[in-house]
Amino acid sequence: MNETIYLLYILSFVLGSLLGLVASYRKYKAPYAIGKLDALAVVLAIIGWTLTLNSVLITFIPEYITITIGVFLLAMVLGMRPGYGRNETFIGIIVAGIIWIMRTVIL
Repeated sequence: MNETIYLLYILSFVLGSLLGLVASYRKYKAPYAIGKLDALAVVLAIIGWTLTLNSVLITFIPEYITITIGVFLLAMVLGMRPGYGRNETFIGIIVAGIIWIMRTVIL
């Protein structure tokens, strides 16, 4: 059972990366982003990193499902065209880390 869950995570990451790459090539024509933040990518990164790092907060859904969805969403941002998605990923990691720290300190 454990190996199939890891396979699910890997497949989710690969599919998210491919979908993010295709979507970013359709959306952006410039080869490199300078000082632009994509609002949708920020939201996807925050939700993805939060679901992945804080999957125990959602008790009514099995943990492997929330991690799979989170990995898919964060892979969409990580798999974007080169030069895009790095700032959004950083913001997502920071927000998810703050939620994780607040969860461990409060609980």
